[in-house]
Amino acid sequence: MMEAGVVLDLTGEPLFWHTPRDRSVGALPDSVDLWSIFWENRYNISGFAHSHPGYGMTGPSMTDLTTFAAVESGLGKRLDWWITSGNSMVLVRWSGPERLDYTTVEVTQQPQWVEDLREISTYNRS
Repeated sequence: MMEAGVVLDLTGEPLFWHTPRDRSVGALPDSVDLWSIFWENRYNISGFAHSHPGYGMTGPSMTDLTTFAAVESGLGKRLDWWITSGNSMVLVRWSGPERLDYTTVEVTQQPQWVEDLREISTYNRS
């Protein structure tokens, strides 16, 4: 299993699959390509989803939270952040007032693209 991610447009469709060479089972590094996609599509993105290893309910790590806050600060807008495991998914959104105050809720009706994200993660495709 290798972490992977996807940038989603305002209609919930994938814009960019993030599968950098230096990703691992426990890390999904940022890249110039990913930031370029965020910036060039800043008016047309709803958020970003990424995978976590294993099964069961997952949640954001401290690295996730600081990354979410930094991206939102750079873009000047709030995004939706989805995290998926092998069988569950959560949505993370800023709830304030502090910089890292995010709320996590379970997603029971998972979007169509989540299976592609899991496959890219599971089979270590790039």
